[in-house]
Amino acid sequence: MSASSPGAVRRLFTRAGPWRDGIIGFAVLFVAWEAAARLLDIPRYILPAPTVIWSDFLERYPRMMDAAVTTAGEIVLGFILSVLVSIPLAILISYSRPIERSVMPIIVALQIIPKIAIAPLFIIWFGFGLAPKLLLVFLLCFFPILVSATTGLRSVPSDVLDLARSTGTTEFLVFRKIRLPHALPSIFTGLKVAATLATTAAIVAEFVASDRGLGYMLLEFNGNLETGMVFATVILLSFIGVALYSVVEFIERRAVSWHVSQRSQAGSNPLIGS
Repeated sequence: MSASSPGAVRRLFTRAGPWRDGIIGFAVLFVAWEAAARLLDIPRYILPAPTVIWSDFLERYPRMMDAAVTTAGEIVLGFILSVLVSIPLAILISYSRPIERSVMPIIVALQIIPKIAIAPLFIIWFGFGLAPKLLLVFLLCFFPILVSATTGLRSVPSDVLDLARSTGTTEFLVFRKIRLPHALPSIFTGLKVAATLATTAAIVAEFVASDRGLGYMLLEFNGNLETGMVFATVILLSFIGVALYSVVEFIERRAVSWHVSQRSQAGSNPLIGS
């Protein structure tokens, strides 16, 4: 058994591929963190050791999982809503300058307004239910998707469009065969940026408009100086955000595998190294 264990470990790390360096990096970080917390006798309320954080998390596991499901639902629903609104609007804007001149000033003005400043208004208008959280996630995710999609749809060379139209190709086919494929890399760039913002938006919303979820629990743990649970909550939120980003990235690799950015990243993950 002992003779085969090193070989099994080596095979496991070989299969880990691009994840290997990231796993090693996190392992070194946690070992150093654990050693520093123990050897320097740092108080738990300042910097608890990773083993203490894990122990505290296990004690609150059911409640934490309920809160994580709530927050993850808000993040995913708000993100999907932003996609369903921003991409069709980007298509309209890319085809119509009058629509762009009408709606873009309003959209830019809304984007400039600090979302945390208007979050209390959402409580007044919609109460403490799901709506204010979805709206805040939607607002934070909407703009990067819209701008990236519009830029991508408009970046097709005019001579390519002229050639397609000169052959009698319908506008629908021009969109489906030329504009949309050309725009997909830009669209996915916007989606990935939005995915990183969605978790932040949901937590901000729960700070001011919720009595449940990980954001609410984060405030509670911080107020009680339960630093271990603060770390556990932040780590859990990071996992949710990374999961959403990874899903978008997975879809991107399947949808635009032909693009040079995907060929150059084959076998690597920017979140954890190559």
